[in-house]
Amino acid sequence: MAIDTVIQQAQNFMAAEGISGWLLYEYRGLNPIFWDTLGPVSNVTRPCWLWIPAEGEPQLIVSFVDHGRFAHIEVETITFVNRQQMTARLREALMDAVKVAMEYSPNAALPRVSRIDAGTKEFVTGLGVEIVSSADLLQYASQRWDEDQLKSHEIAAQKLSQIVNEAFDHIGASLASGITEYAVAEFIRGRFREEGLVVTDGPAVAVNEHASDPHFDPTDPDAPAIKEGDWVLIDLWARLPGDDSMFGDITWTAYVGDKVPAKHREVFDAVIDARDAALDELEKAHRDGRVLEGWELDKVAREHITRSGYAEFFNHRLGHSLGREVHSNAVNLDGWETHDTRKVITGIGLTIEPGIYLPEFGVRSEIDVFMSKDGPVVTTEVQREIVLIRP
Repeated sequence: MAIDTVIQQAQNFMAAEGISGWLLYEYRGLNPIFWDTLGPVSNVTRPCWLWIPAEGEPQLIVSFVDHGRFAHIEVETITFVNRQQMTARLREALMDAVKVAMEYSPNAALPRVSRIDAGTKEFVTGLGVEIVSSADLLQYASQRWDEDQLKSHEIAAQKLSQIVNEAFDHIGASLASGITEYAVAEFIRGRFREEGLVVTDGPAVAVNEHASDPHFDPTDPDAPAIKEGDWVLIDLWARLPGDDSMFGDITWTAYVGDKVPAKHREVFDAVIDARDAALDELEKAHRDGRVLEGWELDKVAREHITRSGYAEFFNHRLGHSLGREVHSNAVNLDGWETHDTRKVITGIGLTIEPGIYLPEFGVRSEIDVFMSKDGPVVTTEVQREIVLIRP
């Protein structure tokens, strides 16, 4: 997303919320939200600041040593040569500010947002301003997808849905000769390359008890071969090439054989019902004109799984935002690991992925959802039945 678009959207939000400005601080990778907002700049070695006032022109405040790195950014750049001058530049920029948003979360409640250290918070408040969290501001300004970003996600999501089904077929075709979790993961990575998809890790291919590890990574090429009676979970994520392409992320499950054991089906049904209950709540809220917070959707799914008798086996959040990273900077559907009070707003992408993890096997079902102006839209193929893998 172009920086001028981010700035305009940020200013619109701040004007409505009574925030004087947004001050982004970065030093040596401390705040990836800085670069997600500004765009990539390489080899910056000194502290840098981006000041976006609610009214007026933004400013980059950077070291003289690094200023040439920012020459391509269409924002006024002000340099400093030492700490005293940096402090003076910031004091001047914040002269009329009262309430300043930064990547700060009270009590570090939202780790994704909690990026400034205590000393930096002390330094900025010492300039005479009140610091508030940028949590809702940053997702409104920089995490809502435009049409091109949505299209990139939809293409990636379609390819993922195709590849996961191909992977199950590949397992079936390879049962006689023997195939491991690692070999299936290699097959998927090969298909990613063929389809021009980009990913830095994964996929997760997990059999039986390995499926109870939500982020299982198959690294052993000599693991036991997949056989009849096994339970298989595949979680795969990827995006198209390009800095502004959005990720897709899905999880499907399958059984090797003709007759799924009753326990597996019971757990699968509980997970699917919880997933659909959360989606139904999202749709109902849109019809009613309500904007939900992330934790509220987690609560709906968690209560459903609790009623199914599996509360102690659902031990992660319901879902996460999607963006340039597979786990991105907008709201998470989380009332468990954190209490995410950010709003599920129009324009963001997210996953819904409840899971139940028993000692002997685990089940997760993951779909992607885009929050359009007409309500939530599921962008991925939706699993409703257990896939049966046969030779």
